[in-house]
Amino acid sequence: MSVQNIRNFSIIAHIDHGKSTLADGLMNLTGAIEERDKKSQYLDSMDIERERGITIKAQTVCLNYKHQDQQVYQLNLIDTPGHVDFSYEVSRSLSACEGALLVVDASQGVEAQTLAHAYLALDGNLKIIPILNKVDLPSADVPQCKKQLIDLMGVQEDEILEISAKNGQGLEQVLSAVVEKIPPPRSSSSEDRLRALIFDSWFDSYQGVVALCRIQSGKIKQGDAVRFMSSQLECEVLKMGIFSPYVVSKKELFQGEVGFIICGIKDIKQIRVGDTLTHKNHPAEEPLAGFKKLKPMVYSGVYPVSADDFASLKKALEKLSLNDSALIFDMETSPALGFGFRCGFLGLLHLEIVQERLEREFNLNLVVTAPSVIYQVFLTNGQVEDIENPAHLPDFSKIEKMKEPVVRLSIHTPSESIGAVLKLCEHNRGEQIRMEYLAKDRVIIEYRIPLAEVVTDFHDQLKSVSRGYASMEYEWEGYQESRLVKLDILLNGEVLDALSLIVHKEKSLSRGREIVKRLKKIIPRQQYPIVLQAAIGGKIIARETISAYRKDVTAKLYGGDVTRKRKLLEKQKRGKKRMKEFGKVSIPQEAFMAVLKSGE
Repeated sequence: MSVQNIRNFSIIAHIDHGKSTLADGLMNLTGAIEERDKKSQYLDSMDIERERGITIKAQTVCLNYKHQDQQVYQLNLIDTPGHVDFSYEVSRSLSACEGALLVVDASQGVEAQTLAHAYLALDGNLKIIPILNKVDLPSADVPQCKKQLIDLMGVQEDEILEISAKNGQGLEQVLSAVVEKIPPPRSSSSEDRLRALIFDSWFDSYQGVVALCRIQSGKIKQGDAVRFMSSQLECEVLKMGIFSPYVVSKKELFQGEVGFIICGIKDIKQIRVGDTLTHKNHPAEEPLAGFKKLKPMVYSGVYPVSADDFASLKKALEKLSLNDSALIFDMETSPALGFGFRCGFLGLLHLEIVQERLEREFNLNLVVTAPSVIYQVFLTNGQVEDIENPAHLPDFSKIEKMKEPVVRLSIHTPSESIGAVLKLCEHNRGEQIRMEYLAKDRVIIEYRIPLAEVVTDFHDQLKSVSRGYASMEYEWEGYQESRLVKLDILLNGEVLDALSLIVHKEKSLSRGREIVKRLKKIIPRQQYPIVLQAAIGGKIIARETISAYRKDVTAKLYGGDVTRKRKLLEKQKRGKKRMKEFGKVSIPQEAFMAVLKSGE
C-alpha cells in the first residue's frame, strides 16, 4: 500500500467521554471485528478496564476503509487512556501519529484532561479533528460545547463533527475527516535507512518481549539483523505484523506503518520505550527524538499480610512490571509490617490499579501504606538526599532545610462552585495563578499547590464540593522550600513507621489529632487498653485511648470481706499487664488509608 494511503491517528479525551465506544464504532463500521466477537470496549482487554470503564493501556488497531474516491486507506488507530495518571501513555501514542480525534462529551463540555491532551497534540504539530460525542442525550448542550471548543482551541464551527458513538450517528463523517484532513506519514529524513520508534512494549510468556513500533523511514523485514540505538542491543527479527485487531503476521513493514516486532528478547528492560530501531549493517546516523524517562510521582509500601507470601509478592511484582514499565519497586523492611517493597507509582489511580491486579490476578492479601512523595533534604554537611519514605528521614538536628514537590493544578468547574473550590485550594496550601471564565457557567482555575496535598483525598473533596462536576489535571512544576516536620504515630509507646508521614508545620497539630481520632474508630478493641499518640520528635501533640474489653470477675462473689474482691481485681490487672507486654495489635488496611484523609 502507498504511503499516501496511510493515516495514523489517536483518540484523545477526558476520562469517560466515549473514546473506547468511538473506537468500537469505527471498527464495526470498517468490518474489522467479526460478528461473533463483537463486544463493548473491545480494545479494553483487562477486566479492571471493563469494570471501571477506563482505559489503562494504549491499544492499536489497523482498519481498512474504502473512501468516496474509491481508494482503500489503511487507518492506524491508537486508543489512549484519559486519566491524568496515564498521560505518559498518551504522549507515547501521539508521537507515532500525524493526527488526533479530540472527543468532547456534549453533556459535560471541555474538561481538564481534554485540554491537557489537546495541548500535547498541538506540541507535536498534530492535526486535530474536534468531535462532539453523545449529541443524542437529552442533557447535551451542543451550542455551548461548540463555543467552548472555538474559544479554547481556536477551531472553526464547521470543523466540529457531531456524533453519537453508541448508535453510530456521524461515524462515516469521522472516517472521511480522518482521510481528508489528517496528512499521510512524513519521513523524518531524506534517507531511506530504517528508523523505527518504539512507543510501547509488553511481555508475552511464549514469545518474549513484544515491541510496538512506528516506521518513520525505511523498511524492516522478517529475519533482518537490527540494533536498538540507545541500548546498543543487537538481535534478529523473528516475527512481525499488525493488529487488525486480530494478530496478522507480515513479512515486511514499510515507512508510515504501525506494527509489532518480536526478537525473542526475554528481558523487557532491554527494550526502552522511546528507543530507535535501525539496521545493524546499515544503521541510521541519528536516533529519533525519544521520550523523557518516566518518573514516579507517588511512593507507597506494599507488604504481604502473611510473611509466607513475601516470595509470591516478589514474583507478582516482577511479572506485573513486565507489562507496566511505569511500576518500580525496591525491597524494604518495616518493624511493624516485616518484609515488603517500596513501590513507585504515577498517581493514586495507578496505585489502586496495581494493588487490585496484585490481589486479583495473584491471589495475594496485601497491606498498602499511605502514599508519600519525594522530598529534597539539604543536610548541614552540604549533602542533598531524596527521601520518599518518611521513616528514612534523618534527625532534624542534621537538616538545614527541606523542599517539597509542587505541581501546577488546573481545575475546570461550574461557576456556582467557585467559592467552595477556592476555599479547598487555599486550605491545601495552594497559591492562585489565574482564573478565567470559559463561558457564563464554566471557569478554569489554576493553582500552584504541593503535590503531597494533591495525592491525599483532594480529588474526592473536589468532587464533593462541586457535586461531581469539577475536573482536575496537574503537571510537574519543581521543588519549593517549605517548613516540614515528621509526624510519628505511636501505638502503646512504639513508633509505627508505616504510619509516619511528613507534613507542613502549620498543619501538623490538626493532622495529628485527626489521625489518632480516625485510628481509634478503626483499630479493634483488645483485652487491654491501647494508647494512640501523635508525636513530633519527642513531643506528644495528640492522644487517644482505645479502652479494653472488661470481664466482670467479681460477679461470682456473693458477699464476704472486701479483700476477696480486691484480690480478684489485682489478679485481672496483672493478667492484662502481661497481655499488653506480649500481645500483638492487628492493624487493618483501613488504618493506613486513614492517614491519607485530610480534614475539611
